[in-house]
Amino acid sequence: MTDPTVPRQESGGGSWGAQFLRCHLPMVLVGLVVLVAIVFVASDRWRRGAFIFGSAALLAAVFRLCLPTVRVGLLAVRGKPFDVAALSLLGSTIVFLAATINTLGVG
Repeated sequence: MTDPTVPRQESGGGSWGAQFLRCHLPMVLVGLVVLVAIVFVASDRWRRGAFIFGSAALLAAVFRLCLPTVRVGLLAVRGKPFDVAALSLLGSTIVFLAATINTLGVG
């Protein structure tokens, strides 16, 4: 007999991996963009890497703003307004710095 006070887990079918990916796909995409940024920074393209890293934060802000909390997975840290504001401020600051800092003779 089931307890009516305990919420039931919905079985949407599919494997555990597919359900995990469906829930955390936005975080996986942001993680991939951050990984690309790390590759650029490691290959001495720090301005491009910083620009891509800031873009990843802005992408996370867009996901957090547009998707419901159950779909953003690990991007939901605090309330939606705080998360969107913090990610937007961080991303736009990094993009601004990457776009305006002098390269000092390096690409």
